[in-house]
Amino acid sequence: MTSFDTSPQLNAWRALLALAVVFVMLATTGWTALRNQRGPTALEASVAAWEHGRIDGRRLPDAQAAPARLARFFASLTERQRTSLARRYPLAVGNMNGAPVELRYVANRAALRTARTVERQRMHDKRLSLSGQREAGRRMHRYESLLDPDRRILAFDPAGSGRVAEVFGNLDRAERVSVVVPGVDTELLTFQRTERAYTAPVGMAKSLYAAERAVSPGTRTAVIAWADYTSPSGLGMEAATATRAERGAVRLNALVRALPGRAPVSLFCHSYGSVVCGLAADTLPGRVTDIAVAGSPGMRAENASRLDTSARVWAMRDADDWIQDVPNLEVGGLGHGADPVSAAFGARVLSARGAEGHAGYFVPGTESLRNFAEIGVGAYHTVACADENDTCRVGLPGTATVGRA
Repeated sequence: MTSFDTSPQLNAWRALLALAVVFVMLATTGWTALRNQRGPTALEASVAAWEHGRIDGRRLPDAQAAPARLARFFASLTERQRTSLARRYPLAVGNMNGAPVELRYVANRAALRTARTVERQRMHDKRLSLSGQREAGRRMHRYESLLDPDRRILAFDPAGSGRVAEVFGNLDRAERVSVVVPGVDTELLTFQRTERAYTAPVGMAKSLYAAERAVSPGTRTAVIAWADYTSPSGLGMEAATATRAERGAVRLNALVRALPGRAPVSLFCHSYGSVVCGLAADTLPGRVTDIAVAGSPGMRAENASRLDTSARVWAMRDADDWIQDVPNLEVGGLGHGADPVSAAFGARVLSARGAEGHAGYFVPGTESLRNFAEIGVGAYHTVACADENDTCRVGLPGTATVGRA
């Protein structure tokens, strides 16, 4: 997060909500700026090439086919054939739901190497401004970081501000899978940070993975830092509406349905990411057992039951998170609805003790992170509730296997 980290822009948010009718009128009369497309992106070109491709005389299946069908196709190939496809169509295979996870890692490494070469050339392209050359340098260094041999890149698209997803742990062998869904200002260049590391998707996911292993060392877990949707940029109209979240929800549902195995899946959704999770809730498969939100502006639902999901819904907010000052309403498509930590919403409200501000929920040592980790490994009876009556644990299954120190 960047724009959502601090509170000075709250007045801008309130103004947007107060002028909802005006903005809706502007949108419906065409006063919107559209980004010009200059031909297909690299990913689109790779998919188009795949659609016309063959492997040893066999036609390739539709790249958008159901994950199960694509999984069967790849299972029918030899290792040599699979590797050949990853090298010929790296972006297509690297982002293909249904392709084997390890093959996607290989394909995305190839795609990252190509993207790194492109940005290295752009760094010295005299047709670019100095700021353009500097941005090319930042992207080139990000690609170099993602190419570290120990990293597992599950999705990668260099177009625009970029999309990426990374896995921590062994996704194929995991007994529990967690997905971190971040909020605004999430892109390639903000995917990870050196300073304030736990405010970025990589830091959030690494912190959660370490906490899950500490809570339950015997549980094989995997955590995905999922920045594979186009999030809003800053605290503006896009963040006040659900347009980006609706598209993100489709992509999140596709990701979950393509995950290998049958391990239970928990979603951990921060800020605008909780809007994505709320909109995805009614389409997610039954293996999604938990949806936990932190610092949420709303989930686009009047209450938890309206999410129409079998997953347990959890919510938390620390005492000094400025998001509590954002009006919880939805008018003319602006705003995200009811407050998930309110009693009327009906979520299981967790303690966020130790977290500071809007972006501190994944910081090691906080009760917010510990609660997330216990949900991630299924240790429900040891989570700490926000109230003294422990109402967030009422009616939970008897699956807790570890206790709090």
